[in-house]
Amino acid sequence: MKQLSGLDASFLYMETPEMPMHVGALHLFELPASYKGSFVADVRRHIGSRLPLAKVLCRKLAWMPFNLANPVWVDAQPDLAQHIVGIKLPRGSGLAELDEQVSRLHPVLLDRERPLWKFHVFEGLASGPDKEKRVALYTQLHHAAVDGQAAIALAQAILDVQATPRNIDHEARPAKKLDIGLASLLSGVLANQLQQYGKLVKALPSTVGALSQMAEKGARSVAGRAVAQVRGGTAEASIGLAPRTRLNASVTAGRAFAGVSLPIAQVKALRRAHDATLNDVVLMLCGGALRRHFLQHGPLPRKSMVAAVPVSTRAAGDTTANNQASMTVVNLGTHIADPMERLRYVQAASAAMKSTLGSVKSLMPSDFPSLGVPWLMSTVTSLYGKARVADRIPPIANVVISNVPGPAFPLYMAGAKMLTNYPASIVVHGIALNITVQSYDESLDFGLMACAKAMPEVAELADHLQASLAELLALPATAKPVAPVAKVTPSSAAKRRTRPHAEPRAKAPAKLAAAR
Repeated sequence: MKQLSGLDASFLYMETPEMPMHVGALHLFELPASYKGSFVADVRRHIGSRLPLAKVLCRKLAWMPFNLANPVWVDAQPDLAQHIVGIKLPRGSGLAELDEQVSRLHPVLLDRERPLWKFHVFEGLASGPDKEKRVALYTQLHHAAVDGQAAIALAQAILDVQATPRNIDHEARPAKKLDIGLASLLSGVLANQLQQYGKLVKALPSTVGALSQMAEKGARSVAGRAVAQVRGGTAEASIGLAPRTRLNASVTAGRAFAGVSLPIAQVKALRRAHDATLNDVVLMLCGGALRRHFLQHGPLPRKSMVAAVPVSTRAAGDTTANNQASMTVVNLGTHIADPMERLRYVQAASAAMKSTLGSVKSLMPSDFPSLGVPWLMSTVTSLYGKARVADRIPPIANVVISNVPGPAFPLYMAGAKMLTNYPASIVVHGIALNITVQSYDESLDFGLMACAKAMPEVAELADHLQASLAELLALPATAKPVAPVAKVTPSSAAKRRTRPHAEPRAKAPAKLAAAR
């Protein structure tokens, strides 16, 4: 029995029919041409065998009396026939039809009386280039249970690094029986609340210090902008309110989804050519695509559009199935026509954002006392949506852009090879577009989720991402040349077996590596 943290529980209280709070992904799988079985049945058997490793799939909510405090997670055995369902598509369906299915299914809320997840298996897809059978999977996991990194940990439990599933007997541990009587429930919750109040009191000095540092940085930034203006310069990376666009509106219950893959080799080439980070390149690609989209459908704001960027606060090696994240903002340079100037602008804006990350992380607690919070947050969220407050208040950001690192090698499930991993995330009142990116194998997979009313043409934005990549690849390199590498002598060759300047590939996660 474990009480939900304040951050985890907030995703329950903010959920409405217009704002589903589950995340997931659309995966395309490939099976051998000779495959004759039922993939949905294979998936049920496979997931059933992995439940000892996937504890997040084996728990449900137990609510507090009168909903006075956050609920707790209790053990529950999922009914796999209800949680893993098959959907037959018209024969020869492709990615466009899958995108439509995700758009239709994403607004459907998860049943809170069951474990908060559901898998949809699609059959009837067109065959691969060598007649391989193709199937797809759309997953839903409530954000109260997982964030991006916790979802990756879940993937490590249910996916394999080869077509033959690994033996998990040595990995599984017997579940502990817990007393979840009312007295035990209330006493555990009360102890947790007292602990949270204690943590808040201890954290006050460091919080005040962080606020002071941010205030000093803000003052220096204002002074710097004043000097730049006196000298005729511009403040490229200044942070302020975002311009209002049609994305800054109260969202409806409809969703529009699109997925697109970009070659990660080309994206990494851009990173090296301009001495940028992978996240910088993702922001450049999204900014260029948004500029093209708003030039076409209008109006394009005269001021730079702003992205809200989630920031993980998770410690290295922490695979806990909960949320550990904060949020910051960065300008995208959408008002700049010249792609080279836009590139420099985004790099400066990204650098300014990174300089404040330490303070932002310390100011965003993942847990806090919850007595009285459930009914208060639910009421405020309902009134916020009904009153269409987001249509009137100044926007802080126009779009959410999240970049989650993934494995640099192919993965398998129930004998099928996973070809794509398009994330499907959340849109909220006031920010009607979410772009979540995850690297997988040799691709960078983008999942674009939008309110269907605010941006019905989200598939066009996916096409603009490809055009934005081509535009950036055409720019001359701006990074300084790398100094020549000293000649490797036979005696030293044994000590260094990696190629100079080779792009490092992500190591296999510990659980997957052990299974090789």
